Amino acid sequence: MQDYNQNPYNPNPQGDPNSRDVEENKTIAALSYILFFLPLLAARNSRFAMYHANQGLLLLLAIIAGNIVLSLIPFIGWIVMPFFNIAVIVYIIIGIMNAVNGKVQPLPFMPKIDILK
Repeated sequence: MQDYNQNPYNPNPQGDPNSRDVEENKTIAALSYILFFLPLLAARNSRFAMYHANQGLLLLLAIIAGNIVLSLIPFIGWIVMPFFNIAVIVYIIIGIMNAVNGKVQPLPFMPKIDILK
């Protein structure tokens, strides 16, 4: 679990998932794993939604990079690519579940990089 006092996106330092920002923006935060730019348009002032938009963007960049690299590696990459894409679906589901449950928790093995502020 992430330390809530060190996360700039956390809308509530005590980690209360029932805060107003979380409750109002759960749907937009969950959809950000499918369309990462949605919170930029609909909930720009929500730190919770922007956190999940950042996670969605990082996941999108990892998907693009992984598919490019695996498509360039003959045979082995082509065999591994379906498993990579299944892992991507699992990551999307984990991200959506974190957003729906009001958690500000990074995806496993994802870097802690803030692209969207």
